[in-house]
Amino acid sequence: MIIWGKLAGAIFGYLWGGWTGLIIGLLIGNYLDNGIRRAIEQDQFGFNHRPGNQEQIQTTFFTAVFSVMGHMAKADGHVSESEITLARNIMRQMRLDSTQEKTAMDLFRKGKAPDFPLEDVIDNFHRECHHNRNLERMFIEILVLAAYADGHMHEAERHICYRICSRMGITEFEFLRIEKMVHAQQSFHGGAGAYDASQKPPQNILAEAYGALGIEKSATDAEVKKAYRRQMNQHHPDKLVAKGLPEEMIKLANEKTHEIKAAYDTICKARGIK
Repeated sequence: MIIWGKLAGAIFGYLWGGWTGLIIGLLIGNYLDNGIRRAIEQDQFGFNHRPGNQEQIQTTFFTAVFSVMGHMAKADGHVSESEITLARNIMRQMRLDSTQEKTAMDLFRKGKAPDFPLEDVIDNFHRECHHNRNLERMFIEILVLAAYADGHMHEAERHICYRICSRMGITEFEFLRIEKMVHAQQSFHGGAGAYDASQKPPQNILAEAYGALGIEKSATDAEVKKAYRRQMNQHHPDKLVAKGLPEEMIKLANEKTHEIKAAYDTICKARGIK
């Protein structure tokens, strides 16, 4: 806490005008302290160095994603080629340059270490993101994708996901809902192009579309629209980047919104919603 301005202001104010001068001096000193604090918190380029600024959140997100992916990949005792391929695919989607890709792979390898401090990494991520739920949901969704890289989620990987969610205040029920939705989105994405778009979608594709929006087939038209708006709001790339999602990950967010819109369009076609 910076208080030298207030102390000096109070002393000189009291000597100049007694108690009235002390109060005026405190006010002036407080103004000076605020100016000093702002000068310390910002560098010559105007970046704010307080915990939680956007640049720092982006760095924390990047670090957490690739190190925890490595930790999860090692959880079942063997890092499969599909898990490594997924990590590299995410890097390609992010269009990382050679230096950034090397950093990401270094983080992935560090995550595989037996003494990887998972709780510390998650606590730091949770703190720097100011507990922003949309960013944390995106983080969990990426981890679920990583866990399913080899076709299914191992119990050891699920246990890590539960530990991560617990540190961030996400309930097991909420995690299972996210997992189900991500899995449905992937299934829908893989099968949506396999039918004639001019015809009504088959029941299996329609079921995946409902799952991709996180709703049941019994949902009303109003509930379908509400779920669509909620999902689009949670995954809107511009909003996520503004909150601290690394700009390199914007393509992942774009793909998410594309999958959500395609699922919604499929449901609308089946129901005749305009």
